[in-house]
Amino acid sequence: MESITLEITILASAEKVWQYFNSPEHIIRWNFADETWHCPEAENNLKEGGTFRYRMEAKNGSFGFDFQGTYDEIVPEHRIKYHLDDGRKVKVLFEQIDAHTTKLIQTFEPENQNPIQMQRDGWYAIMNNFHKYVEENA
Repeated sequence: MESITLEITILASAEKVWQYFNSPEHIIRWNFADETWHCPEAENNLKEGGTFRYRMEAKNGSFGFDFQGTYDEIVPEHRIKYHLDDGRKVKVLFEQIDAHTTKLIQTFEPENQNPIQMQRDGWYAIMNNFHKYVEENA
């Protein structure tokens, strides 16, 4: 199955985008696809071989899961590569356009249980939440 690539431009420096993308105190504020969900816990050991775990839950308590994986490559403020616990690979690029603008590009291997468009929409909704969070708090 082909990988999916999503891009979004954020009006903030690559340093700020990197910090907000990787710090647990920020992750819990943006890492959900819509307002009926939240991310009550985030653990992140940002180093090659380190792991991360983000708890994703419906606010009404009806469903939840851990999104987790292991870092394969980290180039601060430029690139992160990791694999999820099911083996799928993800790459995140932080392209600084100028001092106050960064393009965030995520490429991920889709899973086989949900339709491709649903996965694309879900990942993009989380990226858009991140975009809004960074710009509102930068």
